[in-house]
Order: sequence, then C-alpha cells, then structure tokens
Amino acid sequence: MVKKHNRISGQIYLWLAILIFGASSAITRKLTEIGAQHFIDARNPISLCNVLFVGNICALLVLITIYRRQWNKAILKKISRKNWLNLTKVAILSGAIAPALIFQALALTNVNNVVLVGRLEPPLTLALSVLLLKQRVNIWETVGAVTAFIGVTLTIILQPPGQSTMNMGGFYIGIGEILAAIGAVALAVSTIISKQHLSKIPLGIYSVFRTALGTIIFFFIALIIYGRDHFTDVFSPFLWQWMFVYGFVIVVLGQSFWIKGLKASTVSVASLVSSFTPLVGILAAYFILGEAPTMAHYIGGSLILIGILLSQIGIRHQAFLRTGLPKMVSTSAQHKVETTIGFKGM
Repeated sequence: MVKKHNRISGQIYLWLAILIFGASSAITRKLTEIGAQHFIDARNPISLCNVLFVGNICALLVLITIYRRQWNKAILKKISRKNWLNLTKVAILSGAIAPALIFQALALTNVNNVVLVGRLEPPLTLALSVLLLKQRVNIWETVGAVTAFIGVTLTIILQPPGQSTMNMGGFYIGIGEILAAIGAVALAVSTIISKQHLSKIPLGIYSVFRTALGTIIFFFIALIIYGRDHFTDVFSPFLWQWMFVYGFVIVVLGQSFWIKGLKASTVSVASLVSSFTPLVGILAAYFILGEAPTMAHYIGGSLILIGILLSQIGIRHQAFLRTGLPKMVSTSAQHKVETTIGFKGM
C-alpha cells in the first residue's frame, strides 16, 4: 500500500515538473518582453543572455544543495581523466552551446517553432545510439522516431515567409528554426557521449559539473561575440527581482519536483509523462503569449505527437520484456528520459 502511494505521489511530482519545464520557453520569452518595457539606457535588462546566465547560476545553487554529498574525495578519486574529459565535452555541448542556440532561436522565431523543432533530439539520439552504440530498438521505437522526424521536418519547411527566413529551394526556412535544430543536434551528441562513457558517473557530479562549466563557457563565448558590455545589466535589481521568480519556479520547483518524482517512478512512467512536454509548451505559448498554432504547427505537431505515442509503446514493451516488472529510474535511465524533455529553461 505504501509503495503504491509512493508511485502515485511520484507521478504527481513528475507531472508538476513537466508543466513547469514545458512552460519554460514561453515564460522566458515573456520575461524578455517585460524587460523590453523597462529599458535601461536603451538596453533590455532581461535579455535572453542575462536570463540564461543568471538562470544557470540559480540552477547551480539548487543542484549543489541537492547533490553536495556526492562531491567528496572518495567518489571524485574514482573518476578517471578520460571521464573528466568526456564530462567537459558534455558540458560544452549541452551546458553552453545548446542552451545558447535555443535562447537565440527564441529571439528569432516563435516559441511553438522552438518547442517542436526541439523534438529533433529524441529521434536523432535514437539513430546515433543504433549506429554508434549498436543499441537494439524495436519496430515501435523506430517507426515513432521516423514519424517524429518527418513532423519536425514539416514544421521547418512549411513555415510562412518572415523577416528571419531564407528561401531554400522554394521553401522558407527560418534562421531561428535552424538554430533550434543545431541545438537539438548538440544535445543528441552530448547524450551519446554520456551513454557511452558516463553512465556510471553519479548524477550529482554530472549535473553540477555540466552546469558550472557550461555557464562559464557560455559567459566567455558571449563576451567574445557581443563584447564586454553585453552583461552590463546582469546585476540590475529589476533583472534579479524577476530572476528570483524565474529561479524559484523553473529551477527550484521544477528540478525538485522532477528529482523527487523520479525517485518513486518507473522508467516507462517517467518517459511517458515527459513525452507530454511539447504539448504543454504549445499550450503555454498560447495562454502566456497568445501564440496561436499555425498550419505548419498543426501538421508537424500532429506527426510528432503520433511519433511520441508510438515510441512510448515501444519503451513500455521493452521495459516489461526485460524484467517482467516495471524498472525504477537509475542514473543512466534518467539521462535517457531527460532527452524526451528538451529545453528546461536553463
């Protein structure tokens, strides 16, 4: 009875986390719109770079609080130089490059496009797992990945012409969509590196190191590209009063609910719940920003959702086939589940 109660409460925490993560893109865009109404010397104090940088600092503080016990000499000594090198690669890809590209995409295109194009990550990760890691997948996962990939492609090529689009062979492809796609590729590659080399690294060390190094690298990349004055308003009281709200809701509550839910859930349940992230993202864009889906979103999004559903059938079948019982989420399984979420606001 107690186990059943824990599983139910675990699912509730997962759903709460997905509601927060799914709405993160819309909330991020809304914050920048609020900042645009309160310029400081012709600068937006809540720029996307400031949100990403300060948001990562908030996330790092939360992760250190949660995982501080894992950072001890005994555990750190067991991590080889090769693993530290691979952790560095993952931090650069998923902690710096991918978030920077996704945030820049949010500045150039609407949230629905970023949410749906970001669904390129799961099928690409699956394809790379089969090619590079020789992972076996069933027909449901394969058909689901192909369907989702077609959905993402249609979302990109069916976009109406706009200010930030390029005419490529008769199709108008947005720069924001391209950046979101490259960000998804970076996340997929980092996931493969994690699966191949870092599956035994404690989640706390993995998460804290990736966030910390990714934040530092992003800071210096932004300085090189945009100049010294780019983070001039990073200590603005107006920025921080909103970032406390952002940090508490997206980072503290989101991460806390997610971690607590995973501890009491199975792989199949966690994967199923996380698959609803794009739907939550589209609804959040509508209710928070008033972004109504276009025909491209309806067509591409429908195929993506069908692909997700087919993949979930395959994942649930595989989970029961291996053990005959639902399997609880392990560290390596958590990495796999998190690829279905996409952008989490930091």
